[in-house]
Amino acid sequence: MPRLALYALAVCVLTVVAAVVSFVQCQWIGVVWVLMAGLSSNMAWFYLRRAKAERQRQQQTAGA
Repeated sequence: MPRLALYALAVCVLTVVAAVVSFVQCQWIGVVWVLMAGLSSNMAWFYLRRAKAERQRQQQTAGA
């Protein structure tokens, strides 16, 4: 798994926890945490897909 994807996934988990804590404490800043969780999950997905495409590209060039 690419390192950037792991970092983005860790940030996603931490922002979800921060959002839950904020909403439990009735703070509206939790909305910002939810938005950041969405952004970081998209980044993790992007880096995973990019690494998968790179592996496939390397396999095609090695097999040809």
